[in-house]
Amino acid sequence: MLEQLNRAVEHIEGRLDERIEAADLARIAMTSEYHFRRMFSALAGMPLSEYIRRRRLTLAGAEVLAGERTLLDVAVRYGYASGEAFARAFRAMHGIGPGEARRTGAALRSQPRMSFRLVVEGSSSMRYRIVAKEEFRVVGKKARVPLVHEGVNPAIADFIRGIDQETVRRIAELSDQEPEGIVSVSDNLAEGRAEGTELDYYHAVVTGAAVPGDLDALVVPAGTWAVFENSGPFPLALQFLWRDVFTQWFPSNSYRSRPGPEILRTRLSPDAGEAEAELWIPVERAMS
Repeated sequence: MLEQLNRAVEHIEGRLDERIEAADLARIAMTSEYHFRRMFSALAGMPLSEYIRRRRLTLAGAEVLAGERTLLDVAVRYGYASGEAFARAFRAMHGIGPGEARRTGAALRSQPRMSFRLVVEGSSSMRYRIVAKEEFRVVGKKARVPLVHEGVNPAIADFIRGIDQETVRRIAELSDQEPEGIVSVSDNLAEGRAEGTELDYYHAVVTGAAVPGDLDALVVPAGTWAVFENSGPFPLALQFLWRDVFTQWFPSNSYRSRPGPEILRTRLSPDAGEAEAELWIPVERAMS
């Protein structure tokens, strides 16, 4: 998978002054566009669109300083419809406008070209299983919250504290299949999963039961899931599990992610300092 990702990066580099389609990159990487965007974001630490933007502005910066083209020519070459739009984007990345950068020969910022490789540390193994599930419902309480990459998510913590115990009890009683009990469900996330972007969060159960009128529900179609298990300090071990799934497991296995909610079943220690977790990721067999 990493070899194909690097071929896609080569494709990007050869077309930074042209229109770049994510679907074309996914074909080069021999995977779906959805999985390609997820993998790229996890490995690069930024969305695909942001990487392309930064690489274009890096090359544009060099041309601005060289002075061989007009600023408008540089803007058009790298996909900006006007000099004003180019100037705003240029300043956002480089901290200075293109005209001033050319006049003063200012030092500019650079987005290095990326190359992906797999580092195998060998310190621990990742426990997983593949599960086929029929259609089910996620039933509970839902909130729109910002994404937090590390540490406790205050919006989620406040949301859960606001659910009364009687409602939590009624939700828990609806659980009738794996993963059992109260789970955390993330759905409808932004493409690049940048910190601060929003997602739908459910404090819920997985069930086939009828949905009470005062609860929120998400119907999940039948499909295949990769189920990962780990334990460690809460919440960092769980957040690192998400990262490791996309930076280590997917590049080494014949599956790719597919659209759908991600489900986390967590059991905390008495002092809430440690946790055991199951992470359910919707997957499908990768193209051969």
